[in-house]
Amino acid sequence: MAISISVLVLLLILAVIFLRSGGLKVSHALVCALLGFCLASTSIAPTIHSGMTATADIVGSLRP
Repeated sequence: MAISISVLVLLLILAVIFLRSGGLKVSHALVCALLGFCLASTSIAPTIHSGMTATADIVGSLRP
């Protein structure tokens, strides 16, 4: 749960930065958000979730 919230916050921050810099239009952001909601309701959602969890575990286990 904490990982999904932090990923959500990171993506939100990136979207705001892109919107302010002009690299992302509002219509593009809406399409990306709708795509995310559509992907969350498909059968591929558990695969995406487990892939993100595995990536977060790998990154979390790295020591500088």
